[in-house]
Amino acid sequence: MPKKLWFLLIGMILNVTGNSFLWPFNTVYIHIYLGKSLSVAGLILMFNSLAGVFGNMLGGWLFDKFGGYRSILTGISITFLSILGLVINHSWTYYSCFFVILGFGVGIVFPSMYAMVGAAWPEGGRKAFNAIYVAQNLGVAIGTALGGYVAAANINYIFSANLLLYIVFFLVALFGFRDIGVPKEIIETSPVEKAEKQKFSFTPSMKALMIVCCAYVLCWLVYVQWQTTIATEMQNLHIGLKKYSLLWTVNGALIVIAQPVISSAIRKYALSMRKQMLFGIGFFIVSTIFVSTAEQFSMFMAGMIILTIGEMFVWPAVPTIANMLAPKDRIGMYQGIVNSAATVGRMLGPVIGGALVDTFNMRVLFIILVVFLLISMVFSVLYERLAKKVVKAENQTFAS
Repeated sequence: MPKKLWFLLIGMILNVTGNSFLWPFNTVYIHIYLGKSLSVAGLILMFNSLAGVFGNMLGGWLFDKFGGYRSILTGISITFLSILGLVINHSWTYYSCFFVILGFGVGIVFPSMYAMVGAAWPEGGRKAFNAIYVAQNLGVAIGTALGGYVAAANINYIFSANLLLYIVFFLVALFGFRDIGVPKEIIETSPVEKAEKQKFSFTPSMKALMIVCCAYVLCWLVYVQWQTTIATEMQNLHIGLKKYSLLWTVNGALIVIAQPVISSAIRKYALSMRKQMLFGIGFFIVSTIFVSTAEQFSMFMAGMIILTIGEMFVWPAVPTIANMLAPKDRIGMYQGIVNSAATVGRMLGPVIGGALVDTFNMRVLFIILVVFLLISMVFSVLYERLAKKVVKAENQTFAS
């Protein structure tokens, strides 16, 4: 891997470690410590994610226009200020406001990070996105492991821990990301050509991306239940915060250890992106069915392990697909759309999950989640058919 990619990996670890002090406990904090219903908690998480959608799109646009360095520093600065606000005052009114701003700042950072990975190691293909995915989950493992102890001591300390990590992340980005800019093809494009090319157009590659993003939204909608309704259900079963945070520690550690094995299997058996998606979604379905009857911590742990295997297939595949489909001058836009899709899933998940549990029960929720995953399988199949047409059209254009 290029040396400049290592700075991105370190930055991603710090970014996610900081976030991992906070996100696993959001629903628990709002519902139990601030005394709000699951529906209200879901609504706040929805606004946080909605702000993240705007942040994702802005981050992608900033990358294409100014490069990753400026866009990431902008996102980190906004995130830092919002976390500082949470440290100073995290009562209900301030918490809800700063938490929404936090979603916007974090949203700017992620698409720029993924776009920079593609620009820093374009020949890396899947390897580049697997590396950033492993770094991301190493951050999850470290953050949740430490976060569980911090929350158990005093849940209010998680805000300060998050703030400290973001200070370090800002310094790494400030001095380490400076030489990682936009691709040469973008720099050499004239301002008039650049403005024309960056207009949104519904090309065949964009259609293929939208199809895979539909599957991505549904997968994230299911996945986020582990951070919301399932987290609350574990508390209702008197499974403590330390054990809950242990689930995410195992999640991150397993990805760091097993992702190279999964990647080798994908290469060995020459799995297409469609098959990679379908394998992962299949594991999501098994995990959802398994945890629907869980009452003991060991069953939740088994469900998390199955879920983790599934995400190792799905999560690295989608940004890789976006990088493959994106024109060289729209890498940021395509990664922004992908990250927006994930954010939409995280936005809708808490609202839909909380409403279903409040209106019906957990069993009804699990049945609907399985249906969502089956639909996402259909979208994955449709994506490949469109992608083949894109490749065929490009080959014809090249031949002519």
